[in-house]
Amino acid sequence: MDSSKIIGNYFPELSVQQQSQIDALGELYQHWNEKINVISRKDLDHFYERHVLHALAIAKFTDLNNKKILDVGTGGGFPGIPLAILFPNAQFTLVDSIGKKITVVNEVAKSIGLQNITALHQRAEKVKGNFDYVVSRAVTRMNNFIPWVHQKLVATDAKRETAILALKGGDLEEEMAEIKRPYQEVQLSEYFKEDFFETKKLIYIPF
Repeated sequence: MDSSKIIGNYFPELSVQQQSQIDALGELYQHWNEKINVISRKDLDHFYERHVLHALAIAKFTDLNNKKILDVGTGGGFPGIPLAILFPNAQFTLVDSIGKKITVVNEVAKSIGLQNITALHQRAEKVKGNFDYVVSRAVTRMNNFIPWVHQKLVATDAKRETAILALKGGDLEEEMAEIKRPYQEVQLSEYFKEDFFETKKLIYIPF
């Protein structure tokens, strides 16, 4: 497995506690992956680069402190868990339709002492409440995704920004043409120099 030091290289402002929590993730996911396959075996060797750092691209784009965030299709906790470590003053709701993946999320969060996560075995459409941001990582095409979550991004305060922040890869021109609304596409190679990020993108869709 690769080293957690890659995170400190890009986020040197991490506290001792945050760095300790990030350090602990590798062993925890290795342990849980042997019981419940939440990360592909080949990706586990590049765990910190392809999962933790990838998730934290959202933190390079915007500050999530004091926000409410819904992570849809979180799987084993990505991007939600790394973001919850980085933004302890934000509140995260992580949802997945597969219960055993939510078990992993709960156990990992408990092991590293994360207090700002609620994990739900639920479909996104059934989640109650409003959020500042909905985050996801390669869940489905955006024209499918937006109807699941748009009601959760209705701002009660006109000054409050609400948006989708989606991590995706490859050529998205055809997919994004389907949604008929303004968006911003950010190349993650702007943030991170590793080859893995050459084809990775962050899609920002304001509401």
